[in-house]
Amino acid sequence: MSDLKKFPTVQVDDFVTREVLSDSADLMVVSFSFKKGGKGDLHNHPHVQSTYVESGEFRFTIEDREFTVKAGDSFVISSNATHGCVCLEAGRLIDNFAPRREDFL
Repeated sequence: MSDLKKFPTVQVDDFVTREVLSDSADLMVVSFSFKKGGKGDLHNHPHVQSTYVESGEFRFTIEDREFTVKAGDSFVISSNATHGCVCLEAGRLIDNFAPRREDFL
């Protein structure tokens, strides 16, 4: 087991905070906490992303598909797929990125 690291919580905007929970060159686990109305603007990246909804309710857009998720749901976003979300009920998302997001360090 590698040394446990503690990463700072980053205030993304007035509605969203981000905290890296663990990382390696091949995989990164990140927590995003949202207040109601918070947004993850449409974007894309070369990383494969899996998202687990720990709490709350969110409306996601992936490419031309829109769907609502709530606590206990999970899904995968392909590399370079345009995606984003709107928080309908305050909650927390746990995202995994492969490989790690260097821009989050």
